[in-house]
Amino acid sequence: MMFNRFLGRSALKPRIAKSRRIDLLRLKGNLQTGSALRSGSKDTYYIVASVEVGNTTTKCILTATNLREGKAYIINKKVKMTRDVRPPKHGEEVFGRTLDGVPLTRESVSELVRNTLLEAHKESDLNIKRDLNFAVRSTGVVAGFDSPDDVGTFVLALADGCLSAGVPTRNMTPAISIDGLPKNIRKFSLLEKVYFDGGVGGVTPPFGSTGVEIVANEMEGELATVGIKEGAKWAGVDFRNPCLSMDFGTTLDGRITDDGIPYAKTIGNFCGLAGAIPDNIVKGALEEDNITALDLFKEKNQGFSKRKKSKGFFSGRTRREASIENYTEKIHDMIRIEKVPLDRKKYGYIPVNPKVAEDIGVTLIGCDVGENGDRLNELREIGREIMEKDGLEMLSSTIDVVCAVMVERLLKVALKEGLISDKTAIGLTGRAAITGNKPSLTLELIEGLNLYSSPEENVVFVDDGLARGAAAMARCMNSLGNPKNPIGGVRGKKCVLSERIKRQQRKEG
Repeated sequence: MMFNRFLGRSALKPRIAKSRRIDLLRLKGNLQTGSALRSGSKDTYYIVASVEVGNTTTKCILTATNLREGKAYIINKKVKMTRDVRPPKHGEEVFGRTLDGVPLTRESVSELVRNTLLEAHKESDLNIKRDLNFAVRSTGVVAGFDSPDDVGTFVLALADGCLSAGVPTRNMTPAISIDGLPKNIRKFSLLEKVYFDGGVGGVTPPFGSTGVEIVANEMEGELATVGIKEGAKWAGVDFRNPCLSMDFGTTLDGRITDDGIPYAKTIGNFCGLAGAIPDNIVKGALEEDNITALDLFKEKNQGFSKRKKSKGFFSGRTRREASIENYTEKIHDMIRIEKVPLDRKKYGYIPVNPKVAEDIGVTLIGCDVGENGDRLNELREIGREIMEKDGLEMLSSTIDVVCAVMVERLLKVALKEGLISDKTAIGLTGRAAITGNKPSLTLELIEGLNLYSSPEENVVFVDDGLARGAAAMARCMNSLGNPKNPIGGVRGKKCVLSERIKRQQRKEG
């Protein structure tokens, strides 16, 4: 690999959609008992809680979507480290583990979810039963499962936690009719014209003929995709179909869609490892098992070098580039990025079913370190080498380059498989894609693929993709679309509401 073609030389500026917080006084001025609007207010807000238990973090992110404009605002973020979940009690069954081996029981996950939900609402002075309109639950912890279908206990644990926190059951399932929605919300719903039939953000999920999932973290990919669709509106990028989404959390998920109308099909899925790769580099560099690259990014900006002595950074750019290139090559020699072989049951620890995927026309693209992470310890050795020889700044810079090259390699496989073209929008979310200098480096590498004449108009970086996706999914499930500002349909074209109505009428006929 040769990296002298980039490292900050492009004039392109990445378009990054950062979460915008809503003023709590403004929001509360629109909320009364039962979420009714105060007389004379022009805006109606739809309050959604996104509850996610991931390998690294457990979050409850509260969003308020302005239904008039179709944009989501952040009310509050409550983030905890999943490693701090309480240990199993006597008699509890461990049904899975995080990527770092933290044991999980149905009861412990339920308590973690409940407490996170309650704290997020308390800090915002919101009442779960009165103010919350919907709760969406998801998990990226699938490394300890044997198959894509073996996530039932986790789903139940998430639901237990929501119910224990006081979320009504009706706020976790689609409304059957418009009467099931709060009165102030009904005028924004299209339930009397079109019902929820499984398409989220204008994309149908990829299931086999028997309903078998082809990758264990399918819901994560679904939420990330629609979350990027919503976030892209803030950045001025039309991220409708066809599109490619990547979520670089601890594990990798995402989708590639075609340009079908009224619904696009999922033609590609991403799976495997993402943030776990820089995490292990950092663990080795700092000789701590409980630290992640996210900790490095946060603490680096808070005087981290005082805690861990860092050697001086190179003043000569040529030597710096050579060192980054050398380290990046060593690391990427261990990283496998490819179309998932048909005989694999797991890829990067993630349960997959590539045969079913092939049968329904979906290409699985995976990212691994060795085979199912069996070379992660070697990444730690490289991290230790970087820190000893060159210090913290080189560690951080190398990680940014490593992650950008991961994106480039994944896109090259998608291109080789004929899954994307110059009409495809590309969107990235997740800590290993949007922190540090990764967006700028990634955009430069995408520019080098010669896919677009204007890469910055076709590529977007979005924070809080899952939380945005939860808000958008809740709207889709209750037909709270915005025809004047749609997230479904094809790039550059009009809303597909009329086509959806015709499709459902043909089915009923």
